[in-house]
Amino acid sequence: MFLKKYMPVWALALGLTAGGSAAAQSVAFPTQPIRLVVGFPAGGASDVAARAIASQMTIQLGQQVIVENKPGAASNIGAEFVAKSKPDGYTLLLGTISTSINGSLYKNLNYNPSTDFVAISQIASTAFLLVSNPSSPYKTVADIIAAAKKAQGTSQLPDYATAGNGSGSHLFTELFASMAGIKLNHIPYRGAAPAVADVMGGQVPITFDNILTTLAQTKSGKLHAIAVSTKTRSSVAPEIPTIAESGVPGYDATAWFGIFAPKGTPTPIVNKLAESIQAAVRTPAVTEVLLKSGAEPVGSTPAQFDAFYKAEVAKWAQVVKNANVKID
Repeated sequence: MFLKKYMPVWALALGLTAGGSAAAQSVAFPTQPIRLVVGFPAGGASDVAARAIASQMTIQLGQQVIVENKPGAASNIGAEFVAKSKPDGYTLLLGTISTSINGSLYKNLNYNPSTDFVAISQIASTAFLLVSNPSSPYKTVADIIAAAKKAQGTSQLPDYATAGNGSGSHLFTELFASMAGIKLNHIPYRGAAPAVADVMGGQVPITFDNILTTLAQTKSGKLHAIAVSTKTRSSVAPEIPTIAESGVPGYDATAWFGIFAPKGTPTPIVNKLAESIQAAVRTPAVTEVLLKSGAEPVGSTPAQFDAFYKAEVAKWAQVVKNANVKID
């Protein structure tokens, strides 16, 4: 009371103006539609998650949130577009694990994935599933490790298929091999679909892929489920063990979806967007979509997502370096 009574009038006015401006800015946003850019084609897992979130954010914010697909270059086209957009909260990025990996893989990007974005909220996390051809000898993590150790120093290392150099399936497997103390033989494909198809066809014995695209194949008997990549079992397939509990303690790798804004986006806008995303994730409609796709709903705060993202960038940079991953 003493401070308020004797505070200079100009100081009071300044304080009221600053506080009023921040509040007004927060309340006024948004006043026009928001674009949510997805760096992958329509119909994929990231697109499905984006559209589910966008529909509920529209309700929460009172302005339409429009999903815009800008696929290409491992999501770098869409990410660069958002990084160079006006930092006003009206252009957002649906980020994925690729966002945290690309800075280590591509040396000549026209944006910096580590510094050109503001983390708003992680939407969900999803496990990858280590699978094998049902007729292969690899039924467990222990089978793969034993075979790799037996073949060490020879040309008979177990083959594994991936969606390509630097893909999630590639780095997840490299992390697994590194932590298990083994070597495996990489067979890169141009995308996850042909990699999984060749494992089902018996051309390659094992692969890692998103649980969204592999779980149905394991249930139909076309693939054998070995283990999930996350530190805890997946709620959509609790019967499948984790890699960590199957002989590689501490292994934890997750695919994820989260929303970013360009660097410089005002904090009140970031906070309001985060609140709308958290509320959207909690709705039954979004929860159902995410769980059906094999993803676990998250809905984190900006600070939580920022810490998670920085840890992901550092983690995969180390994997890329250790495995000497090169982009063709």
